[in-house]
Amino acid sequence: MDRFAALEAFVRVAETQSFSEAARRLRISKSAVSRSVGALETELGARLFNRTTRSLNLTEAGRGYLERVTRILADLEDADRALGRLQARPRGRLQVSAPMSFGFLHLAPALPEFLARFPEVDVEMALSDRFVDLVDDGFDVALRIGALPDSSLVARRIAPIRLTLCASPDYFGRRGTPQAPDELKAHECLRNRTVARVEEWRFVDPDGKPRLVPVSGRVGANNGDALRAMALAGVGVALLPTFIVGPDLSAGALVPALDRFLAQDLAMSAVYPHSRHLSPKVRAFVDFLVERFGRRPYWDPVDRVDETA
Repeated sequence: MDRFAALEAFVRVAETQSFSEAARRLRISKSAVSRSVGALETELGARLFNRTTRSLNLTEAGRGYLERVTRILADLEDADRALGRLQARPRGRLQVSAPMSFGFLHLAPALPEFLARFPEVDVEMALSDRFVDLVDDGFDVALRIGALPDSSLVARRIAPIRLTLCASPDYFGRRGTPQAPDELKAHECLRNRTVARVEEWRFVDPDGKPRLVPVSGRVGANNGDALRAMALAGVGVALLPTFIVGPDLSAGALVPALDRFLAQDLAMSAVYPHSRHLSPKVRAFVDFLVERFGRRPYWDPVDRVDETA
């Protein structure tokens, strides 16, 4: 027996004092209403209606049962409406994971605007370059850079991520500007220890074939901002995203090299658990990120965007 359907049938019959009218209101057959009420009476072990050929009336047990069932159905209807209102607008706590440098430089400065637009959303932001498990770690959404492994997560592209090989004018003045990737063997390469191949950098040959070039140097770090600081100080050459060094390139504090050998095929994506009913807070947040950062991010120098767009 479908208990909810049986309770609805019972209440409608009691209201209308008619199986036929109850069936019309419920848009089901009269026989279906009769079966539901009969099954309910059998389950309860009590007669709910006194039936004659001319009348249909509640029994004493039926009247008491109707009073309680009516309250239960009303409470359920109120709960449904409340949930509908909750689901209709972004609200609640949003747990976000983001890479350290991007989160500090770009996501955090963007949050005040998001919070102003959606005053019923609270944001908990965890900045880390480690790979998090959204479900196990309790995150609603995570920002990730690069190729995404196959998973049950949904991914939406937020913005392109452009890499640049760069160093200070002083460093290139002392050591020379490399004209081909193999020349990096003679340079101090500032290595990012969070990537899988810390001792190799990826380039593209003139024929479009990707290849890995061995690199070495005295400095490695697990954070792009630390490598940027070293590059600005003239310690070596770094391979970094423009969301970290874009302003330095525009100001001339860092100088790019080997641009034509770099594949610009990375992206920032928002990933979140698959759900048929995506929560409004996650949808609003992801839409906001796309709007804020978009196809041509503000951190890219204009001339470099034109070259790689």
